[in-house]
Amino acid sequence: MSQPKPTESELEILNILWERGACTVREIHEVLEKTKEAGYTTTLKLMQIMNEKNLVNRDASSKTHIYQANISQEDTQGQMVKKMIDTVFNGSAMDLVMQALGNHKASKDELELIKQYLEQAEKKKK
Repeated sequence: MSQPKPTESELEILNILWERGACTVREIHEVLEKTKEAGYTTTLKLMQIMNEKNLVNRDASSKTHIYQANISQEDTQGQMVKKMIDTVFNGSAMDLVMQALGNHKASKDELELIKQYLEQAEKKKK
């Protein structure tokens, strides 16, 4: 069974859960409110849908339901990058990387990590 694909709004919630761990709807809503106008009932409904889609788990053992991400950040990012490479960059990972580096000023540390990653990839091919 393939992993469900989160929408943009669902990704915002997942990012909060990945960063903070288990949260209530109120806690998620308070974070979302800082960057966008979102009604509490909209956040609640979205999280209920996410639970139905198996994107999150809901612990209903106490009065306040606690939600936790049911999919990993790494798997989700990998799946989304693969889809983007296939659809937007016609299967070319190099085009994606070149576009990313061209549109985002990488720090010295980031560039060093990229170089290390490339060196490791080279060693694996030998």
